[in-house]
Amino acid sequence: MAKQINNEENLDVQETLSKSGQWIIKNQNMLMWCVCGILAVIVAIMLFNTYYLKPKSAEADNEIAKAVVYFAADDFEKALNGDEADCIGFEAIAQDYSITKPGKLAALYAGLCHYNLGNYDDAIHYLKKFNANDLNIAPAALMKTGDAYIALGETEKAIGYFQKAAKSENKLIAPIALKKAGFAQLEMGNKKAAHKSFASIKDNYPESQEAQDIDKYIELAK
Repeated sequence: MAKQINNEENLDVQETLSKSGQWIIKNQNMLMWCVCGILAVIVAIMLFNTYYLKPKSAEADNEIAKAVVYFAADDFEKALNGDEADCIGFEAIAQDYSITKPGKLAALYAGLCHYNLGNYDDAIHYLKKFNANDLNIAPAALMKTGDAYIALGETEKAIGYFQKAAKSENKLIAPIALKKAGFAQLEMGNKKAAHKSFASIKDNYPESQEAQDIDKYIELAK
């Protein structure tokens, strides 16, 4: 009986393989074109990265270096819009090199420049363009977006960004973001949420600067 079952299984396997082989033979032209198409896409991506993306990234890096000089000197207008010499500014870099990593970094700088110039809507626009998984820069950008919403009087939106920044668990930024969230929640009259934010600083970041005076805010939010 077992031998018969094994024989039947072998026949089923052979039949399946036979049908598969027939299908491959019948559709070999289509399969060949599919393989060629996949290879063409891979080659195109490699060529794009080598001959377009890398040179564009190098150009963007060079342009950022010029704008950073003005940013470091707190000349946010020139850092943002460039000068009349050879600096095109962060805004132009973010637009002209948007598909590169330096271009995305330029968007962050542009957002910071707009924030410092009091252009909060524009700051939010550029800060939202910055996308990165970096544990330090990404939460800082989220927190600054929250600051811009606070400046615009949109406290509820600000809280959302402060909470996103806090979720990064960055030991420097998270407690700052939680404290900002707590203050904003107090402003909205939500003492329960504020208490949770302040308590989170005490429980999770007891060594942080923000934790040093947190008890009085926990008490305030009761």
